[in-house]
Amino acid sequence: MNSFLFPLIILNDPPKFTLAIGLRYFSVTPVQDSKPLDHLLLAGSVLMTIPIVLIFFFFQRYFVRGVVMSGIKG
Repeated sequence: MNSFLFPLIILNDPPKFTLAIGLRYFSVTPVQDSKPLDHLLLAGSVLMTIPIVLIFFFFQRYFVRGVVMSGIKG
């Protein structure tokens, strides 16, 4: 299930928003005359991806071992 559209439709309480929905509010400001907050959007997206990249690098050997042991023959 899409982790952006479904929570955007269902959730109304900001503390319950997912990270993707929270990042959306950095690009859309409530005041129409103000500029988008691109610097906050970039910082938030970097902070959101750092844990995923770190998990991948720490557990990369297990991912590779799982692919090798899966029995895929070429």
